[in-house]
Amino acid sequence: MNLRWMEAVLPLGIIAGMLCVMGNAQYYIHRAAHGRPKHIGNDMWDVAMERRDKKLIEQASPSN
Repeated sequence: MNLRWMEAVLPLGIIAGMLCVMGNAQYYIHRAAHGRPKHIGNDMWDVAMERRDKKLIEQASPSN
């Protein structure tokens, strides 16, 4: 009778573990596809600045 709580905790632990596995899988798949971790909270301004920075770096490197 004292182990009745185990009936509820065991499935919840399995669910929590699978959520962690899925989150890590998303992280590693995204990092493999894009070469860097995903930036949380990127908006249109951040994307525009990344494009601008990449363009500036590309323009600067051939002139060196």
